[in-house]
Amino acid sequence: MAEKRKYKKRYCKYCETKTDFIDYKNVSSFKFSLSERFKIMPRRLTGNCKQHQDMVTIAIKRARHTAFIPYIVDRKNVVSNPFEGL
Repeated sequence: MAEKRKYKKRYCKYCETKTDFIDYKNVSSFKFSLSERFKIMPRRLTGNCKQHQDMVTIAIKRARHTAFIPYIVDRKNVVSNPFEGL
């Protein structure tokens, strides 16, 4: 039988800084929770707890609605750093 892989435990960055609210206008606070195509990354990759992942999701959706970040990214014109202009 194969051995289980041991992964490094990921900690919630928002719990470490004791964040109570994630503002949708501050894109730099949640940009590590977005992929290069501006998709929301899951909890198992970011290490966020359930409470803060829900807050990040709501903040990202509000930022998309107010056009701080795009809904979709053109796959033909791939940008090396999508957060350059933010």
